[in-house]
Amino acid sequence: MGWLEAIVLGIVQGLTEFLPVSSSAHLRITSAFFFGNDAGAAFTAVTQLGTETAVLIYFFSDIWRLLKAWCVGLVRREDRGYDFRLAWYVILGSLPIGVLGLAFEDAIKGPARNLYLNGAVLVIFGLILAAAERYGRQRRGPDQLSLRDGLVMGCAQAMALIPGVSRSGGTITAGLFLGLERAVAVRFSFLLALPAVFASGLTQIPDILDPTSADVQGGVVVFPSVAQMIVATLVAFVLGYASIAWLLRFVENHTIYVFVWYRVLLGLIVVLAVSNGVVPAT
Repeated sequence: MGWLEAIVLGIVQGLTEFLPVSSSAHLRITSAFFFGNDAGAAFTAVTQLGTETAVLIYFFSDIWRLLKAWCVGLVRREDRGYDFRLAWYVILGSLPIGVLGLAFEDAIKGPARNLYLNGAVLVIFGLILAAAERYGRQRRGPDQLSLRDGLVMGCAQAMALIPGVSRSGGTITAGLFLGLERAVAVRFSFLLALPAVFASGLTQIPDILDPTSADVQGGVVVFPSVAQMIVATLVAFVLGYASIAWLLRFVENHTIYVFVWYRVLLGLIVVLAVSNGVVPAT
């Protein structure tokens, strides 16, 4: 991988990770359209360590409060309040993507990165997101999250193993259909991502350090040097931190239709480009 590609992909990861537009699809599309290759699933997973570290810092007080409440609640039944339950919602909601990620690892690294599939999924799940925005009641506040919400949003997050679905897009869509306020769904999606994304990123580091051991399927996959990987992850961290604050402010005062139309347009461009041989599907 060249330095330009590593930096560009770090920028793309940082700008798109928290938006409901699928950062993994954007990395796949950017690599294919502008650099003629595939940066691979391992690159995506490791750069996400940067953006999730941004979440860890931005929401540190919330995360620390939940961790403390969970640890205390495990020991003292009388202290099992809402924060204790919310911590369990995050833990249990993270299980689906972890289980399915391990079960379908080969498909995730191969067939799921087909550009034709990624473009189609951008369109389809963009329209589902539009339906959630249109028909979701958005009447339930931050103190009304339930175990059902955590599990349903966790299952929706798992669908993001296919580039194009969008982890945040899936969880926000599910949250809106469940009647949660838009800002509540977005904030919970940030917390829900932490366990699974950190686990995924850490397990993929060996593939980056030793590309010859990586189980890679599909087209031309390139690997960054350790220095390039570090720089890309740092770039993703800085831009990711900035995008968290922007997105939280945006969803409090605007609908998310702008992301829907962006997804549909990008997806159609990708499908047409692949169909006409502009870029290969794999």
